[in-house]
Amino acid sequence: MVSIRVSTKNGELQGTEADGIFSWKGIPFAQPPVGPLRFRAPQPPQAWEGIRDASQFGPVCPQPQKSAEGIFGSRTGQPAPSEDCLYLNVWAPKADAPCPVMVWIHGGTFVTGSGSMSLYNGTALANNGGVVVVTINYRLGPFGFLHLSPFGEDLVSNAGLLDQIAALQWVQENIREFGGDPDNVTIFGESAGAMSIAALLAMPAARGLFRKAILQSGASQVLNPKDATGLAAAFLHELGVDASSRERLSTLPTEAIAAAGFKLYEKFGSSGVAMLFQPVVDGSSLPEEPQKAIEHGAAQDVAVMIGTNRDEGAYFVRGPEHLISAEAAAQAIQAMTGITHAAELSGRYPVSVEGQAQLMTDLYFWRSAVQYASGQAGYGPVWMYRFDWCMPGHPFLGKSVHGAEIAFVFDNQQQLKELNITLTEEMKRLSRWMQDAWVSFASSGNPSTPELDWPRYDLNERATVIFNCDTTVVRDPDAEKRVLFIAAAKN
Repeated sequence: MVSIRVSTKNGELQGTEADGIFSWKGIPFAQPPVGPLRFRAPQPPQAWEGIRDASQFGPVCPQPQKSAEGIFGSRTGQPAPSEDCLYLNVWAPKADAPCPVMVWIHGGTFVTGSGSMSLYNGTALANNGGVVVVTINYRLGPFGFLHLSPFGEDLVSNAGLLDQIAALQWVQENIREFGGDPDNVTIFGESAGAMSIAALLAMPAARGLFRKAILQSGASQVLNPKDATGLAAAFLHELGVDASSRERLSTLPTEAIAAAGFKLYEKFGSSGVAMLFQPVVDGSSLPEEPQKAIEHGAAQDVAVMIGTNRDEGAYFVRGPEHLISAEAAAQAIQAMTGITHAAELSGRYPVSVEGQAQLMTDLYFWRSAVQYASGQAGYGPVWMYRFDWCMPGHPFLGKSVHGAEIAFVFDNQQQLKELNITLTEEMKRLSRWMQDAWVSFASSGNPSTPELDWPRYDLNERATVIFNCDTTVVRDPDAEKRVLFIAAAKN
């Protein structure tokens, strides 16, 4: 049986116990990416002497302070930000046999978030599911997602993704000491976390580090190398750095790096580049666009679960102040999806709150998930879901918005109290259904449970589980839209 004090390859850790679950927080999985290691690939962590206290979360990665509250207030009370941020956290049950491992990759458009957000607390998931839960940090914004490899051999692109790989390598080397089975690792994540997973499935360095993947509200998403190179060049210009002064990148204050990243948003934020900081096909760490890599068999034999929420876009388009012109909407959709005639598709949606929210749901989230599931179905088992639960009349959860499913997966519904919601038996039952399915998938590679017979997704039936007050299976939901959107993606 695992104990509260564990020995890792780098030294001993002293954890804590609460609610029958052991936890260890703020574990370094790489050296601090500061000074000469800034904008470089993560390096293995250094050993320490004595017993390291693992009762507190490590610093969060630098990010815009306006994001401090986060969804459901789950970023309040976070540690202070620091470039020294490459830490992970572990929750483990008191089990005699090695447990399945679930590694969570947080979202936040690649610029915000952390593994220590209260919404991602792993206590209930570890306790209810008998799994070891790991949450991780990774470099964000300009620190983690600038395409810098063209500007120097010692600089890297996709640093944030390389951090995720370093965390998964740490899991392989150490998780057995925490009661986890390194041969049964599932990665799961939401939004940018799911987009990260799509990229990891296409990255040679990530192969063999996990066996299963769950993508919640995100799929293939990359910036093309031309745009990414232009953004990185503009960033260096803002800092006054050129080929002869590249060493200054190691000594500039954190605030200067963050300010230069903000300047990029001022300069390019309305130019059609929807997310300035995101994975890029650099030809090395990420050789091919994740969607194409999947279609070419990059994730052969990896079991994949993927899904979206019914009203993803309602999180982003909440009122008239969020509306943009039809032309700007088409430009944004083209930048985010690569659909060359996005204006034709976006023109089907009215310029209204409902219309533009649905546009984002359909063309950005749902279309990419269906496309990704279709690409993987020929190479490994795939399961598809849609989350439909909402609370009609509620100002935020009146629709099934982006991120609403997370509290149900982790069984952290107490977070919803921040939104003046009283938990109901119906909500608790839905959380049990979802968590049981996620745990079943992590344990066996199949999300079916005694209460849920979940058919695999194939190109004939396209079975999709709908999570709501009642959980049902629907064959090929919105088939007409699917045919239209997939055809558009091929043009």
